[in-house]
Amino acid sequence: MAKEIAGQIKLQIKGGAANPSPPVGPALGSKGINIMEFCKQFNARTQDKAGKVLPVIITYYSDKSFDFVVKTPPVAIQLLEATKVKKGSSEPNRKKVSEITWEQVKAIAADKMVDLNCFTLDSAMRMVAGTARSMGITVKGEFPVE
Repeated sequence: MAKEIAGQIKLQIKGGAANPSPPVGPALGSKGINIMEFCKQFNARTQDKAGKVLPVIITYYSDKSFDFVVKTPPVAIQLLEATKVKKGSSEPNRKKVSEITWEQVKAIAADKMVDLNCFTLDSAMRMVAGTARSMGITVKGEFPVE
């Protein structure tokens, strides 16, 4: 017999660093979920991705049990890591903060493909390039046509 789903919570937590302090504690505590149990399971599952911001979707049930799915890091975070800048531009149309190559865009798109709502790598690359553009990061060269 299937459990009755009571709701979902979406959080962004650094890998291997979940603890009961905000934002994790209050979000889970208000729903009656065992905070320490979630923290132990999350940290065990994300030890290899320590320090990276990871989106997590927690599904909790009426009997106070829960399941969670860990997604890949957001495209914006991956772009900042690839370009080694601290943050995006405050005026992306005027001030450019960095440059990135289409090979780097392709690597990020391939990594993020499972979480994006597109079917081809080309469309995923265009989505990543759009995110880069909105952050003030220029993509060097022409779009690679295959």
